Amino acid sequence: MNNSTFTVREATWAEDSAALRAIRQRVFVEEQNVPPELEWDETDAQCLHALAIDPTGNAIGCGRLLDGGKIGRMAVLPEWRDRGVGSALLRFLIDIAQSRGCTECRLDAQIRAMGFYHRHGFTAEGEEFLDANIPHRHMRLTLPM
Repeated sequence: MNNSTFTVREATWAEDSAALRAIRQRVFVEEQNVPPELEWDETDAQCLHALAIDPTGNAIGCGRLLDGGKIGRMAVLPEWRDRGVGSALLRFLIDIAQSRGCTECRLDAQIRAMGFYHRHGFTAEGEEFLDANIPHRHMRLTLPM
């Protein structure tokens, strides 16, 4: 996916873990105080990752897609927020899920990000819960067949 100021591409943990780690370290561990032992898991190696890159080749945002259409670890560097990066990453992951035959995408949204996901068609389900001491809700998007 191309934009005049950034590009979104498929990434793998084996080839792109340094870039993916740098973004998530800054956003989740440093900015949001997520304990490192909760941020890093064995699932990363099995996921498809999306990576947003600026025109100079710097990684500026990421997300991952697990089997079955679960989206997670969506993060955009602060200086790139509100510029369409998160939307492009989310659309990229949804499109891949749909191309793999998924009938829905699911995610656990931080409460403060629910409006973002709602604008992309996700609906909230269930009660609020804490993940890494941050309030979240489950959200779901039904994909067209």
